[in-house]
Order: sequence, then C-alpha cells, then structure tokens
Amino acid sequence: MKMLISFQNKMVPVYFTNENKQSVQKILKLLSGTLENKIQNGKRALKKCLDSLISIEIEGSEAILHSKSENDTLALSLY
Repeated sequence: MKMLISFQNKMVPVYFTNENKQSVQKILKLLSGTLENKIQNGKRALKKCLDSLISIEIEGSEAILHSKSENDTLALSLY
C-alpha cells in the first residue's frame, strides 16, 4: 500500500508491507513524530538523509528512509 505524507514542505511516498498489523493512522502518527524529532535533534548524517528524502518504506516497527544518494539511506526505529 502507498500513501503520501507532507514532510519539510514536500510530499513523500510511504510504502507499507502487508505484514503491518497496526493501523495505518497509528503508524503514520509515529512516523511523523519521529521524523520531526530527528530533524530537530538528530545527528548530521540523519539530517542529511532527511534533507534528500525521496521515499519511506515501513517494515514492521522500522522505517527505511530512502534518499537521493544510496549511501544516505537509513533504517529508523519507530519505537
């Protein structure tokens, strides 16, 4: 399943796997809160990834952040 979220004034696609047992709204709320926290308090490497974010893939309790540079792609725990 694919949804779009607004992050840093741009629309970012979020892809969900079918194995997610939690509600989509709960996952999106966790994801949004985590991303906002990391953009304010995260390390430089994480901020670099978030600045060039092109898509997010949710796998279980982790968000895989895909950026323009393959080297900047990161996994982020939602909990």
